[in-house]
Amino acid sequence: MTKIKVALAGVGNCASAFIQGLRYYNKIAENSVGLRNPILGEYKPSDIQVVAAFDVDNRKVGKDLADAIFATPNNTPKVIEVPMANVIVQKAPTLDGISKSAEAIIQPSELPDVNVEQTLREAGAEILLNLLPSGATNASFYYAEQALTAKCAFINATPTYVASDAVWARKFENAQLPIAGDDLVDQVGSTALHKTLLRLLSNNGVKITETYQLDVGGGAESLDSHYRGRMRKRGVKSEAISQDLPYDAPLVAGSSDFVDFMDNARDSYFYINGRQFGGAPIKIDIRMEVTDGPNAGPILMDAIRGTKLALKRGLAGSLESISAYGFKMPPTPTTMYRAERWVEEFLLGKRKY
Repeated sequence: MTKIKVALAGVGNCASAFIQGLRYYNKIAENSVGLRNPILGEYKPSDIQVVAAFDVDNRKVGKDLADAIFATPNNTPKVIEVPMANVIVQKAPTLDGISKSAEAIIQPSELPDVNVEQTLREAGAEILLNLLPSGATNASFYYAEQALTAKCAFINATPTYVASDAVWARKFENAQLPIAGDDLVDQVGSTALHKTLLRLLSNNGVKITETYQLDVGGGAESLDSHYRGRMRKRGVKSEAISQDLPYDAPLVAGSSDFVDFMDNARDSYFYINGRQFGGAPIKIDIRMEVTDGPNAGPILMDAIRGTKLALKRGLAGSLESISAYGFKMPPTPTTMYRAERWVEEFLLGKRKY
């Protein structure tokens, strides 16, 4: 089967875990532990091939992708040896890709910027995957534009409004290209767990009176999310979680602090207060610890394979089902349960988008 040719905008911890995952599930083909969908549609993870990559850090630019994913400041765990990819990380325009808070850990490359559109075309990329930091709004728009001109589908893993923005969606529709996003969910992330808990309680007759979920983590993404994209992430996560609560209640969710020595770990704290039978109080106070980078891997693989199906079917514009399934800010927000049904219908051809 022809490979799904993907380009990466940003070679950080998510990219590192993703590349390692491709190698892991290709080398250990019979092992599907950790995957939501070993096969999605007609595609396996081994059908995905990264053909181009872009970054701005001197320790990654000019290096083979197999080396760049383990370069500082990346700190997601190394779980497998990755052979040379024969893909050299290219220097792209920085724009707002480096925040003031990240200047201490990023070493900007002094190499000239490449022509991103030309690189995508020469590599034969079908899908451009945006893995930039949360606050890199202008850079995200830049890559979306490069995808359009290079005739690539676009997957936006950041909380910048692209797939869920009507103007951008129309641009991709006019270009006969699909787009999915925005703001990737994790495999077992704080948003998914919070939504599940609230849905479970409300389905069982509990009235939620107030709830919050706060994240503390290390790594470059946590740094950027806390200092530059804090309020944006709070708004996105709070809105996403509220979709699974059938009524309004005081709700806060978002990044609360950056702790450098946590490396790529993320701790999430959940508090839920409510009333159950007879008005009796119920309180839930729990903590979850995950490694941030690998948490994105399975959903990235699903989003890429779903977008490839859309390309194969000649679909254009925002992908409603894939976006609702894999992202916190989809064009059409819905519950987790309904999003999963939409994807099943999309795979079966019963739902166009």
